[in-house]
Amino acid sequence: MLSPHEFATLMLIKHAPDQIELDRAELDTLLQQRLISIESLPSGHPRPHVTNEGASFLMAVARRR
Repeated sequence: MLSPHEFATLMLIKHAPDQIELDRAELDTLLQQRLISIESLPSGHPRPHVTNEGASFLMAVARRR
């Protein structure tokens, strides 16, 4: 179960990954649960990315509404 902050962070990464600061504590939980990964852009900068598992989680939550 994700906390409200972790869920909001996952949604932010899905819709605006360049707007998230990589020092957020929620990222650790999302990484451990394999809902996100950190990819390296060609410029060398890290960027969070929602994994297939993370996208499935978000779709499941949307269906429950």
